Amino acid sequence: MNFKPLAHRVFLEPMTDDKTTKSGIVIPDTAEKERPMKGKVLATGPGKLSERGERIPMSVKVGDVVLFKKYGPDEIEIDRKKYLVCEEDDILAVIE
Repeated sequence: MNFKPLAHRVFLEPMTDDKTTKSGIVIPDTAEKERPMKGKVLATGPGKLSERGERIPMSVKVGDVVLFKKYGPDEIEIDRKKYLVCEEDDILAVIE
């Protein structure tokens, strides 16, 4: 399935970090019930329009791993898998 976000929206795959205790027990992120704040960019829109009607290019690209505002993205479910859709303004940083 292909996704093509509109305007300055970004389609993300949420990423979670499993935590390991000192004794080696892995605690999955689902145990904390917190929303993820990191994701991989799967698709981007063309960018938003300026007041002059000129297209402002996106500053993230497909494949980037990004940090975003905790409650900024909207959560959607497709084929029983969760994805996030946010505006570019909700993205705080690109992780390199």
